[in-house]
Amino acid sequence: MTLNKDLINQIITVTSKAAISCYNFVGKNDKKNADKAATDSMRNEINKLKINGEVVIGEGELDEAPMLFIGEKLGAGGDLNLDIAVDPLEGTNFVAKNLPGALSVIAIAEKGNLFNAPETYMNKLAVSNNVPIDATDLDFPLEKNIKNIADSLNKDVKNITACLLDRPRHKVIINKLKEMNVKIKLISDGDVSGALMVTDKKYNVDIFLGIGGGPEGVLAASAIDAYGCKFQGRFIFDNDKDILRAKQMGIEDLEKKYDLKEIIKGDSIFCATGITPGDLVKGINIKDNKFITETLVTHKNSNLCKIVMREDTIRT
Repeated sequence: MTLNKDLINQIITVTSKAAISCYNFVGKNDKKNADKAATDSMRNEINKLKINGEVVIGEGELDEAPMLFIGEKLGAGGDLNLDIAVDPLEGTNFVAKNLPGALSVIAIAEKGNLFNAPETYMNKLAVSNNVPIDATDLDFPLEKNIKNIADSLNKDVKNITACLLDRPRHKVIINKLKEMNVKIKLISDGDVSGALMVTDKKYNVDIFLGIGGGPEGVLAASAIDAYGCKFQGRFIFDNDKDILRAKQMGIEDLEKKYDLKEIIKGDSIFCATGITPGDLVKGINIKDNKFITETLVTHKNSNLCKIVMREDTIRT
């Protein structure tokens, strides 16, 4: 059994239900219970599927939220053995404060094909498929990456847009981009969606870069792979706890730079359902006693990259 259309529809259901479970928490300043609702829903829906799943990318350790933990077994059993990466609520603050960009996210691949990423930070780079694969690199100076992108797209540097998280740790990068007169799109959270900005010209983002969550990097890589875009990441292990965890997970080279094909192999399905409105998908809407959701779904083998609208009747 392979990752087929029926399974795609089932995974859309998983993220749609998880997103809907957060609806009553939007704007309630209760990110912990919002995350718990999404997590509980996602676990419940995955456990209905006829699969043997294992969580290789979990969530929650960094902000002490409820979690689908790494190594957790999911599914009702069957012939399909899957790796599962989850972020039931990407953007807990967005839901808590009713801000744009909250998503419910999942990626699945056949067993052994998703990188088992530790809950630590990652230095990332994502670039559009309109840029030659060798034009950018995590190890290139920032100026070289920007100029190579500009040259390959036949643009002036001042018309290049770089997206990154608005964090103090990015001050040097932001200042350098300003010196180069590059357009800057700062995002407050949600670096899965930030990385996905490079997948379509309509977002007007040429490069996503900087330091964000490692698990979110793997999730983004799954979708980016279906678009044929570039992604690189290098985990940051800067304390004894993270180093020990990495070694326990079999990571021997702590300085290794991972290319896309090392993070996600073979076929995969990625789904991201909007909770609050964002750049990628609309947020949850209510019409005629139904929840209306939008989900960005990708399936690598069928070249599927589209937005799916779904209706769920509100139960009273």
